[in-house]
Amino acid sequence: MSFTRRKFIQNAALVAAGSLLIPRHLVATPYVAKPKHVLILGAGFAGLAAAYALHKQKIPFTILEARNRIGGRVHSFAPKEADGLVVELGAEWIGLSHERVLALCEEFKLPLLNNQFKTHVLYQGKYTGRDSYKFSEEWQPKWNQIMKAYAADDKKLSSAQMEKKYGQMDWWRFLVNNGCADRDLDFRELGDSTDFGESIRQVSALAALGEYYENEKYNAEAAGNGRMQTSNQMDYKIVGGNGKLAGVLADTIGRSNIRIGSKVITVEQGEKVKISSESGETFTGDKLICTVPTFALRQINWKPGLPASLRNAIDELQYGRINKHPVLFSKRFWKDEDFDMLTDMPAHYFYHATKSQSGDKGILISYTIGDKAAVVGNNAANDAWNLSMINDALQPAFGDISKLAEKQWNYYWGNDQFSKGAYAIYGPGQWKRVLNAFQLPHLHTHFAGEHLADWQGFMEGAIETGEAAVEAILQKVIKK
Repeated sequence: MSFTRRKFIQNAALVAAGSLLIPRHLVATPYVAKPKHVLILGAGFAGLAAAYALHKQKIPFTILEARNRIGGRVHSFAPKEADGLVVELGAEWIGLSHERVLALCEEFKLPLLNNQFKTHVLYQGKYTGRDSYKFSEEWQPKWNQIMKAYAADDKKLSSAQMEKKYGQMDWWRFLVNNGCADRDLDFRELGDSTDFGESIRQVSALAALGEYYENEKYNAEAAGNGRMQTSNQMDYKIVGGNGKLAGVLADTIGRSNIRIGSKVITVEQGEKVKISSESGETFTGDKLICTVPTFALRQINWKPGLPASLRNAIDELQYGRINKHPVLFSKRFWKDEDFDMLTDMPAHYFYHATKSQSGDKGILISYTIGDKAAVVGNNAANDAWNLSMINDALQPAFGDISKLAEKQWNYYWGNDQFSKGAYAIYGPGQWKRVLNAFQLPHLHTHFAGEHLADWQGFMEGAIETGEAAVEAILQKVIKK
């Protein structure tokens, strides 16, 4: 994210006297004591990263995970019908700038696959082939000016001023006000909405500007240094599935320290933290790191109750509705391994989910967002309806492909019982106010998760905040 957004997060952390995102280079106080036991809610990447940081400090911990698996919103799926192919039903991409994920993959010797694509387009019935769509000559200079103006403001304005100037407006309205219209506006909506999981009418302009500016800045620097350029942080995934990283972290920290199927009912904080689970078990620790998404967070009975600002933030923050619909085909009729396609049809966006995996068969995922995702997700069991929708979108480019389809699956994150969405979305007016509420610890509890990161929806943000929560806990300890 842009320097201003990262600077705001750091300032909020310092004001909070040891909250979550204090950068490592600002930590000056040595660790003089260690908690005897830390409880962690959630075995997603934030919880596993926090546990790994504690493990390296030799601090005992217990992870409580309500799901019957580890990984949280990382969910690698290897259907038996697919001859060893693996797809991601959850978090998909690792970006070139995702330093912590890349470092962990290197540490644990997890190889990566290039997961960049060359985009095809279907718009108003017309198919445009591989990477040939361009924005209009009128729009590109306007976009360049937007990026230039944002870069200048990023250097001279405070975080509060940036929030006031950009954060009160949605991304769609900002684009319209800056001359984006007609076909260009349609394509910004279709493409950008896949980044956020909802229509860009619901996304803060500050959130969108920060993300796209950072990508362009990274690519400009990469081009100058001869490095690989990012495809909007859609660059890699882990060979064998992103869940491999969850697995190796769990093995390293000890799976006996992870209690899956342990749904937390009550958190009591006095001299220590006491947690009661749905099964009737209780757990006690000195500190708590809570990494669960806000929908699960609000189901917990907190004693004493959460501060009003945090409770309001939990109630207010929304998560993007994303539906992933993998379809197994008997052959890869799309031919290009790096195939993806953006459409204005109900199927919305396709990508080759088994790119660079060997075999004749292949899986395309239809990736829908917002209202489209809700429609597809709620009709997931109707294979005939789904295949008809998918065939309608692919037919202009490839003809009737329905006879090549062998099997379909579906995962609608909008109906996920723990998150009710894929990842957090900061809307107009929310960035500074809502995020600031999540930054503050509550008694012995520190919070983490992608919703606290400078970018939402990436494994990188979950890992960063999990690690930072441990740093904050250790920094606040006073020698007895």
